[in-house]
Amino acid sequence: MSENNIKGILDVTMEKLRGMINADIITGAPVVVDGITLIPVSRVSYGLATGGSDFPSKTGKELFGGGGGAGVTVVPVAFVTIKDGNVKMLPIYNDLTTVEKAISMAPELVDKAKELFKKDKNNKE
Repeated sequence: MSENNIKGILDVTMEKLRGMINADIITGAPVVVDGITLIPVSRVSYGLATGGSDFPSKTGKELFGGGGGAGVTVVPVAFVTIKDGNVKMLPIYNDLTTVEKAISMAPELVDKAKELFKKDKNNKE
């Protein structure tokens, strides 16, 4: 019986967690300011805990106690900017992880790669 009770607690907790998290939290709605499109990007962390236990009873009824909980943390980390077809990521914090630094450098790396290909093509001609 307690397995069904724990499953019920877990199902309710997961349902509430799903209600708190969606893709719009990670990449927010685009905002256009002076011809520049800004898309906010956030880091989302969440945790989930649930548990329960059967308790002995003198009445013969099965007693169960349990609970669950979840939490979400949303931290803004950058803005993706789009202007005249150019895309850049502007980080908000200086304490970015290696992955976040790589992502923020990606548009610049693509531009540099294009320049290298152009130079290589011009040298062949």
